[in-house]
Amino acid sequence: MKAGDVILLTTAASVQFLRPIFVRVIRELPERHTYDGWLWFEGYQLNAVGDAVAQRELYVMRAGVRLQPLPVTPTSKAKRRRHPARVG
Repeated sequence: MKAGDVILLTTAASVQFLRPIFVRVIRELPERHTYDGWLWFEGYQLNAVGDAVAQRELYVMRAGVRLQPLPVTPTSKAKRRRHPARVG
């Protein structure tokens, strides 16, 4: 994992993720000692459109982390109101 990666965390990463979440990685925290195959990292939890909603430090099983493109729900285009151009 590297800074900027978007990952999906499910129960494969830890039992705490019964409801899967998307996280944008800030950095791994190698100074924290863990069990073999586990890691601590810092990241932003993302909502459905990719906006950061919370900063978190997470402890996960490395093998359960899935690199993912962020699913973006299409939003409707903003309707522009056109006004006649003034001349002269």
